[in-house]
Order: sequence, then C-alpha cells, then structure tokens
Amino acid sequence: MAAAVAVLAGAGVKAEAVAGAAQQTMRGVSNPRSARIDYMLKCQGCHRPDGGGDARTTPPMKHEVARFLAVPGGREFLARVPGVATVDLDDARLANLVNWTLYTFDPAHVPVDFRPYTAEEIGRLRRTPLRLERAETRARLVAGFAETGTSEQGPSQASFSQERTRLP
Repeated sequence: MAAAVAVLAGAGVKAEAVAGAAQQTMRGVSNPRSARIDYMLKCQGCHRPDGGGDARTTPPMKHEVARFLAVPGGREFLARVPGVATVDLDDARLANLVNWTLYTFDPAHVPVDFRPYTAEEIGRLRRTPLRLERAETRARLVAGFAETGTSEQGPSQASFSQERTRLP
C-alpha cells in the first residue's frame, strides 16, 4: 500500500513538473485551460479545433499564425483582425488567448525573443479593428513572409491569400 501511495505521489509530482514546464514554455499564458476553453467557445467554430481553418472563408492558424510576428505590422495585425478585436473577452483574457494560440498552433515560428502580448497592448490595438482592409493587409503581410525566411507556406495559406484578395 505504501509503495502504491509513493508511486501516485511521484506521478503527481511529475505531472506538476510537466505542467510547470509547459507554463514556462508558453510565456504570457497565465491560464492555458482558460485559453483553451476560450478558443473552443470563441474561435474554433471558424478556425476549426486543430486551427486549420479552410481555404475559402477562414485563414488557417496551424503552422502559420506566428509567422506574422516576423513581418513589420504583423504583430499589430493579429490583435486587430475582426475576430480578435471584437470578441467579447476582456483584454487580459484575450492576451492570454492570443499568446496561447501562437504557442499551440505554430510553436515552430514563435521567435526565441517573443514578447508576449499584454492586456494593455491588446486593449490599445483592438480599439482600431481592421475591417474591409483586412484581406489586403493580410495578403501584404503574407507576401512579406518570403523576405523574412518564413515563406514555407502550405497550400491552404497560398490559396486562402489568393482567393481572399480577389473577393470584393
């Protein structure tokens, strides 16, 4: 019995260590569980559970969203897109969600020196949401991926950018 308790206690310590390591890796994510729930309730209906979006109506985040951090204006863009800027979350929860999204769907492109979004920054940026200019702005930023060395876009990224820029 004592051995079983020791094993379970050790497993608890390991689980806490793993959770703590994940928390440190996701800088700016104060509550990953809350961010995941917010994503499920506010984002995944369009962006899909895996962040894949679709090539026609919703841009993919999977393997792509953190690339915006490498191009001038990309950081601001992520906080100003309509779905982010107008979501009914307070600035702190939204910063938590945006940071979580970057680490969850595109960890390979999160810069080593990434400065997490703060509630203050999110609040300032979301006051001027992108509207009709969103598609054009996104296409310009995606074109900048090639200049920053983050241009290994998949077919969904390429087709979405091309299709959306042709729409009125």
